Amino acid sequence: MFKFDWKRIGMTAGLSLTLLAAGCGSDGGSSESGGESGSDGESSGKANYGEEINYEITGIEAGAGVVAASQDAVETYDSLSGWEVSTSSSGAMATALGEAIDNEEPIVVTGWTPHWKFAEYDLKYLEDPEGVFGDAEEIKTMVKTGLKDEKPNAYKILDQFQWETSQMEEVMLEIQNGTDPAEAAKNWISNNEDAVSSWTEGTEKVDGKEVELVYVNWDSEIASANVVAEVMKEQGFEVTTTPLDNGPMWEAVANGEADGMVAAWLPATHGPQFEKYGEQVEDLGANLEGAKIGLVVPEYMDVDSIEDLQAAE
Repeated sequence: MFKFDWKRIGMTAGLSLTLLAAGCGSDGGSSESGGESGSDGESSGKANYGEEINYEITGIEAGAGVVAASQDAVETYDSLSGWEVSTSSSGAMATALGEAIDNEEPIVVTGWTPHWKFAEYDLKYLEDPEGVFGDAEEIKTMVKTGLKDEKPNAYKILDQFQWETSQMEEVMLEIQNGTDPAEAAKNWISNNEDAVSSWTEGTEKVDGKEVELVYVNWDSEIASANVVAEVMKEQGFEVTTTPLDNGPMWEAVANGEADGMVAAWLPATHGPQFEKYGEQVEDLGANLEGAKIGLVVPEYMDVDSIEDLQAAE
């Protein structure tokens, strides 16, 4: 089991899940305080929300690919001229989103799917005609080189782990509603024996073999890391899960300090990390397909595309 220099890598474990309990969604209504001018003036019929939200996109961690893509969008779209991407954390973003929805106020956030917020609130992605945010992503499993020989049963479970967005969101929602992540994972496992048996097929139980999994402290990855960890524990492994920032997570697997992760968003979100560490890890393929990133707004906002937003004057 490895030991991290927590100050050096900037561990994010201090993020509290309670930050994510961010109120209830709104079923409708429209904000009228933003005016009725679009990018071509009043003829567009779209509300101008930029001034209300200080021409600010509410982001997550600075190292996340969705933040980098949002910064590229600011440079690409005339409608985002003068806007800024404010970075904080995924928890702080979710809190700000919930507060805005409670008050039926405008907000633009960096968003991704799977995420519990799409089940909790009525949200939409803004269309991205320039393709800045790319196509659908995959969440991949990466392990340290040599794991297959060193811990073949752990390797096989990680290699066979695969699930659907709806399955992940079940666990995410239970955690968001206050259940301990490990307990939520156990509950899901007990109700999905067929899926779990496909992950453990062909493996043998072990007696206390240690496994270290790392993950970025996002709601989706809290869910997946805990589910995989609990499956491994049922197979006799002694599993430690460690939340880290994006770069340190990849570095830990690449350096062999951690055994693996099921939290690699590619090709865009973790593209910079894959470029740096990809040749030092073993790619076991997608454990979830159809992930997505982009700019997200509440459904009640009268905008459908990034081009409907207004440049700062």
